[in-house]
Amino acid sequence: MKSFQAAVLAAVVCVAACGSDQRPAEAPQPEAGPGATLNALFEDFFERELELNPLLATRIGDYRYNDRLANTIGPEYRAAVRSLDSEFLARLLDIDREQLSRQDQLSYDMFRLDRETSIEGDRFPGHLQPINQFSSMMNRFVQLGSGTSLHPFKTVRHYDDWLARIDDFVVYNDQAIENMQEGMRQGVVQPRILMARVLPQLESQIVDRAEDSAFYAPINNMPEEFSDDDRDRLAAAFKGAIENKIIPAYERMSHFVADEYLGAARETVGLYDLPDGDDWYSFNVRRITTTDLTPDEIHRIGLDEVERIHGEMRGVMQQVGFEGDLHDFFEFLNTDEQFYFDTAEELIQGYRDMSDRIEQLSKTLFDVSPKTAFEVRRIEPFREKSAAGGQYQTGTPDGSRPGVFYANAYDIKARPVWAMESLFLHEAIPGHHFQRSLQVENEKLPAFRRFGGYTAYTEGWGLYAESLGKELGVYTDPYQYFGALNAELWRAIRLVVDTGLHAKEWSRQNVLDFMYENSAVKEARAVAEAERFMAIPGQALAYKIGQLRILEIRADAEARLGDRFDVQDFHTQILMDGPMPLSMLEDKISNWVESQM
Repeated sequence: MKSFQAAVLAAVVCVAACGSDQRPAEAPQPEAGPGATLNALFEDFFERELELNPLLATRIGDYRYNDRLANTIGPEYRAAVRSLDSEFLARLLDIDREQLSRQDQLSYDMFRLDRETSIEGDRFPGHLQPINQFSSMMNRFVQLGSGTSLHPFKTVRHYDDWLARIDDFVVYNDQAIENMQEGMRQGVVQPRILMARVLPQLESQIVDRAEDSAFYAPINNMPEEFSDDDRDRLAAAFKGAIENKIIPAYERMSHFVADEYLGAARETVGLYDLPDGDDWYSFNVRRITTTDLTPDEIHRIGLDEVERIHGEMRGVMQQVGFEGDLHDFFEFLNTDEQFYFDTAEELIQGYRDMSDRIEQLSKTLFDVSPKTAFEVRRIEPFREKSAAGGQYQTGTPDGSRPGVFYANAYDIKARPVWAMESLFLHEAIPGHHFQRSLQVENEKLPAFRRFGGYTAYTEGWGLYAESLGKELGVYTDPYQYFGALNAELWRAIRLVVDTGLHAKEWSRQNVLDFMYENSAVKEARAVAEAERFMAIPGQALAYKIGQLRILEIRADAEARLGDRFDVQDFHTQILMDGPMPLSMLEDKISNWVESQM
């Protein structure tokens, strides 16, 4: 500081003595410390990532790039991602980690893991399989364009942005066809059963009139304040885009899948059967669970958990006085009319009715809660047959778009009432809505942490939230507690069948047989879930592995702190810094425990 003051004084003297036509020498600026350098790097990266990924920007309420849709499966985009990862990894490694604060070290480690994982994963040809029944841009684009998802339709600019975004979708659609043709040449193709499910999804968007399209909904719902000229112009533009761009794109994809791809698709359903499939799956397991567990180890954990949870279920049978074995109990729960609504509307309203009650109960275990509102919506009919039982969509940080719990009401007699409380705890309060909203509302986090995530943490938290039911004062009905056990059992079964499919060469029927043998699942859900595991190898492992690790971390904290353990403080510590790899979460909580002793 003394040298800086001296330099300033010298400059002042020079100005006084030398006259105004001479500029004084600039005072040297203090060098930025490693923490400031690190956070500047994070800001730089995130800004460039938003430009590269316009939908990410839309998701977080940054609408600068709403007129774009990235061709994420194209060669130029993939090269840009490789370049970005390599550049920022090199810049990161130039920073001395040991000179950083503990919180910055945590960010450093996460950012490094993200870049290294992205670089490693680039060798696996996922871009050659861009479409399946569970996740595809074809389905996501309908959600976006119908006005029920991320893209806003509140101003004229929003409508014009969407019209521009359509052009990029057409590019993506044609790139997907080109990639799938290359996949056919390389033997990197989807299971035939999954692509058979894709066809009706595509065909649902091929309509005779633009007005019958889901993409026309924003025109039917235009804000009243739009001028007549804008209303007429936008209506004509949407009609033309739907008829001349969107419908033809879906037709091209539909004809390609039906006429060419299905014939080349494979009968096998596991990742093991693709080139380098064993390594690909092992990579997925490490990336998704953020652990070093092998598929064999996870398979064994799943079998053990299935057996343990069956024992808990038998306890519920005794509590309700049911006579018979576990399979008889499953049959009773699956068939008795008392456990089912008659209409989809009753199911959705049932979830809405839970909100205030469970939010109040959550205050006993949480002293933090999100500001972001949330609402319950039904999963759209065009995708509900292949969708999960529930999904959560994060709201925007400024609250302009609420968090949304999408509930599946397809085949209402496959959606038991006894499954509702645990699903609500998982998707809404205190599960995903709490965790993700608190995350994006935390302005102290670097943007890549505030808006990023790790599936094992996020889904592990969701399943952990389900396990809090009795502590919260939920599951007072023993059948609802059975529902929670069944939901947990389902995640244990996922460990078995996902590894079975992709590492042990199980067939689709093997998976269904294991499900029917070990759970109270109905056919509609069993089929949708089995095919989901085929479509996104490894994702199903995140729930139970994450929950088990969080439970272990809590048990360790309780044992070490004894009477000083405060569950509200523990939950705040788990949630306050956002998602992180499980090993880093374990270290973070261990350090917190040390600070309390």
